[in-house]
Amino acid sequence: MANLSLLLATLLLSFSILNSTCLCCPEDQKAALLEFKSLVLGDLAHNSSADAMLGGLETWNSSSDCCRWEMVRCRSRGSSQEVTGLVLNNLFPLDSIVTSDVLTPIFRIRSLMTLDLSYNSMQGEVPGTGFANLTRLTYLDLKDNNLNGSIPSQLFNLRYLEFLDLSANAIEGKLSSSVAGLKNLKQLILDDNLIQGQIPAEIGSLTNLHKLSLPQNKFSGGIPLSLLQLRKLETLDLRRNSLSGEIPNDIGTLANITTLALSKNALTGAIPQSIRNMTKLVTLRLDSNVLSGEIPIWLFDLQDMKSLFLGGNKLKWNDNVSIVPKSMLTELSLRSCSVRGSIPLWLSNQSELIFLDLSENELEGTYPQWLAELNLGTVILSDNILTGSLPPPLFESRNLSVIVLSRNNFSGELPETIGQSTSVMILMLSSNNFSGHVPKSISNIYRLLVLDLSNNSFSGEFPAFGSDSLVGHVDISSNRFSGEVPSSFGVTILMLSLSQNKFSGQLPQNLSNLSQLQHLDLHDNNLTGEFPAFLSQLSSLQVLNLRNTALEGSITDGLSNLTSLQILDLSNNNLQGKIPSSFGNLQGMIDTPSILPTLPEIFSFPVEIQDLIINWKNSKRGLSSKSLAIYSLMDLSNNQLPGEIPSSLGSLKGLKSLNLSYNQLQGKIPSTFGNLEILETLDLSHNSLSGKIPQTFAKLQQLTSLYLSNNKLSGRIPESPQMDRQIDPVIYANNSGLCGVQIQVVCPEDVQPPPDSVPEEMEKEETGMFSWKATAVGYPVGFLSATAVMYVIGYFNSVSKSSVSRAKSSRSKKFRDHGA
Repeated sequence: MANLSLLLATLLLSFSILNSTCLCCPEDQKAALLEFKSLVLGDLAHNSSADAMLGGLETWNSSSDCCRWEMVRCRSRGSSQEVTGLVLNNLFPLDSIVTSDVLTPIFRIRSLMTLDLSYNSMQGEVPGTGFANLTRLTYLDLKDNNLNGSIPSQLFNLRYLEFLDLSANAIEGKLSSSVAGLKNLKQLILDDNLIQGQIPAEIGSLTNLHKLSLPQNKFSGGIPLSLLQLRKLETLDLRRNSLSGEIPNDIGTLANITTLALSKNALTGAIPQSIRNMTKLVTLRLDSNVLSGEIPIWLFDLQDMKSLFLGGNKLKWNDNVSIVPKSMLTELSLRSCSVRGSIPLWLSNQSELIFLDLSENELEGTYPQWLAELNLGTVILSDNILTGSLPPPLFESRNLSVIVLSRNNFSGELPETIGQSTSVMILMLSSNNFSGHVPKSISNIYRLLVLDLSNNSFSGEFPAFGSDSLVGHVDISSNRFSGEVPSSFGVTILMLSLSQNKFSGQLPQNLSNLSQLQHLDLHDNNLTGEFPAFLSQLSSLQVLNLRNTALEGSITDGLSNLTSLQILDLSNNNLQGKIPSSFGNLQGMIDTPSILPTLPEIFSFPVEIQDLIINWKNSKRGLSSKSLAIYSLMDLSNNQLPGEIPSSLGSLKGLKSLNLSYNQLQGKIPSTFGNLEILETLDLSHNSLSGKIPQTFAKLQQLTSLYLSNNKLSGRIPESPQMDRQIDPVIYANNSGLCGVQIQVVCPEDVQPPPDSVPEEMEKEETGMFSWKATAVGYPVGFLSATAVMYVIGYFNSVSKSSVSRAKSSRSKKFRDHGA
């Protein structure tokens, strides 16, 4: 019995000892984490994501050990544990609004060594004061947020930091020379920000650096020579900046480099010879600079080389040199490198090649059979002089995803095998001599996103795509397609350019199902019927071009529901009925963006979209796809539109061009047109407009092209610095009574009446009287007159001769004009 009591006592003692030495996280750190959770939930309570599950935060509660919570990492320290790591990436929903202030409690956990807050869309500045407390931090990841401001100096005092990633934010300012304080840093990643100024020379003191990644910023100046001190460097990525000058001659001393990426800057000079010493080089990207000289053949002796991008420079390819590469390339770009003759035969041995860009060269001959059988993923051969038909094996590849052959002299029909290339995402064959029918099997390419067959001689009906199609951009303009307007596409279609073909009949009703369509261009086809009312259901439409399509009837009032519409061209039709006053509500023509949008690059080359052909300043012009986003215009010319011009059009403050010419418009020009302050072109000619040109035209400071001829306008032409430049008589020709300095016609109110005629008897009487009076006052008047003459002579002597000449000329002109 005694033994049993002793055993129980021993067990109780052991249990007590275990309890007293529990390895739990400190209570203050637990409280800080719970406060962080509370702040996050408080921020999210104000938006639609409040009910979202915040991956892992639901395990954080006061009744459990925080070292057992998800996303929390702890480490033993003596008889207890402490929080050393927080992995809080992808914590918040994408549409959440969370500021960097929520991090305040975390800054009390001074034991933190690892902190990952990436992919959270946090807003606000990087809280430097808070990070100053985390002196033991070795790993800090803040990429892919919405942080702004400059990099706080406190970050550069974190002497144990080995990894710092601030990429994909909106960080501004300069990279401080204080970065030299990060002596243990191994990776510095600042991609995709707005950092400007020169790369500080002090960065060369970070001798432990393995990766320096600064692409997509605004760095300028030269590449600092101090970078050559970073002998452990493996990745140097300075792409997409504004760097200038030559690549350092001794850059090859960085013998451990595997990736050297300097593309899309303004670097000059030749490719340094020392690069041949970079025997570990795998990726070399020098494309899109201003490099010159001959492409060195020794680049193909680097055995580890996989990706070589040299295109878009002033480099020259030596066609007379025999190439036997020692490397097996996966990517090669020799765009605009003056490669002549046939497609180089040595490429046939590059069996691992995935990406090939030989565009903008002088390649001749046909598309080689061996190239079609290489199973490439991307082939870009545009802007050459290649001929012949395309080999069927080209489209039998399961790897082919991008093929761009635009602006060559290819001919013949497309192979029936085209539908077998089910992996193709981009197919661009524009501006060749292809003909015949497009194989129906093309609609089987289920991954197809961009299809450009424009400027060829294709004929027949265009194949129908299924409702599950992913195609987003279709341009088949300037061909000979016929039949009904194609309308069978998936809901992902964004752009339909079907202009300059032979499509006929009415616009199909099921176009209204394309709810995401932004760009519809059908100009110069043979359509019939009235203006389709269902177009007002295309709520995403930004561009609508139905020029010269023989449409009749009235413009539907519902078109004003298209709040995103920026370009509307209905010219050269048979439209009747008044211009809807509701057009003044077209929001896309009121708030046109002033800057170009930045589109993410899905592919490693720019996807070109054909220009939109518009009537600009009385001539046909191409408006690039980039400019579409910031231009707004309305063209209703060459119709039979009657009635008055709605004054509401003056609300369209984003308009760059307005053309209402060759209609049957009457009444006055709305004075509200003076509100169109960024208008560059205004054409109201060939109507029956009457009254005066509104004085508000003086506010049109950007107006460069004005056409008001063949109306019934009268009165003074408004004067202003910009209007005074509109002096071509053609602008105002064939109006009933215009006047003004622009056309050198004096307005009636400016004509001085001639002096009243005096009877001859009174004139004689006055002469006698004057002679008599002159005798009486001769002396004093003579004295005063002499004094006055002396004063006046002195005054006019100070005036330039040119002023006198202009005065005489002006008086002479008035004399001629008035017949004085």
